[in-house]
Amino acid sequence: MASEQKSQNAFLALQDSIYVSFGESEPAAPVLRCRNATQTSVVLEWDPIELATADVISLSLFRNGQKAGNIPRPTAMQSTKISGLAVDTEYTFHLVLRTSAGTFSSEKVVVKTHKMTDLSGITVTPGILPAQLRDSLTKAVERIGAKLADTVRIDTTHFVTTEGRGISWEKAVEMNIPVVRPEWVEGCERGGRIVGVRQYYLDADPRQRQVVQAEVPQQTSPERMRETSLPSPPATNGSNQAVPPTPPAKDVPKEEEVSSEEEEEEEKTTVPDEQKVRVEDRDQHKVALRPAEPKPEPEEEETEKGKGKEVAEEGGSGSQTPGNSSFQDVAL
Repeated sequence: MASEQKSQNAFLALQDSIYVSFGESEPAAPVLRCRNATQTSVVLEWDPIELATADVISLSLFRNGQKAGNIPRPTAMQSTKISGLAVDTEYTFHLVLRTSAGTFSSEKVVVKTHKMTDLSGITVTPGILPAQLRDSLTKAVERIGAKLADTVRIDTTHFVTTEGRGISWEKAVEMNIPVVRPEWVEGCERGGRIVGVRQYYLDADPRQRQVVQAEVPQQTSPERMRETSLPSPPATNGSNQAVPPTPPAKDVPKEEEVSSEEEEEEEKTTVPDEQKVRVEDRDQHKVALRPAEPKPEPEEEETEKGKGKEVAEEGGSGSQTPGNSSFQDVAL
């Protein structure tokens, strides 16, 4: 009996120790938050996962309710970067921790990517630069509202340098971070938006960079828009009186129409006068066409005179017509 009681007490003590070691605490749900967001990427980070006495099975990331992938080495990694997102779009992320003691989910985090004109998500890490160029880069980064990081981190968006060498440059290349010249920051500041990096690589042609800068649209300020919308003052010819504006080209045909109408009216008024002249000409033409009295030839005149004398001698006092002609010879 004593031996049985002794083994029973040992068993209970073991249960108590197991409960104290494994039963009093359990894994905690992961705590997720957004570290940085750009136009096309988001950097998420979380606190170290608490497993208590349980073993981890997997740590998965979900985007908009769908599984995006598993986090490699979940007990060591505490951040991840999601690229290839749409500009100015809202996304929802959360973590799911699976352990031997159960499954635990984090709170959902809502993140919205930036617009092209929002440069606050840019994080620049400078490389090998002259002192003067480094100072100008720092001021330009502050002016556009971006951030400056001394070392290459997961949230570094651009590595700015003039020489492709050094430990930081190697790490940036390993992490696929764009390596650009300082002129890239100046191009973003000049354009008021994020610009492409292809023309600002260390081995890029500067002539292509100038073409890209020329294609950046210039934003007109509201004051300039008001100046262009205001009507220009009337032109003066040296005196206080304003010169009337010239009529538009479409009014010229109207003046031609008016002049043509006046010409038609003048033609109408001249038509009756011409008709009167034509009537008078026609009467004169008729008079000109009327046959004149034929002049008798000398021999005929002598014969007619002889006949007249004979008639006077024979018949007495017969009436004579002018020109010694009879009534039959007069043209009616």
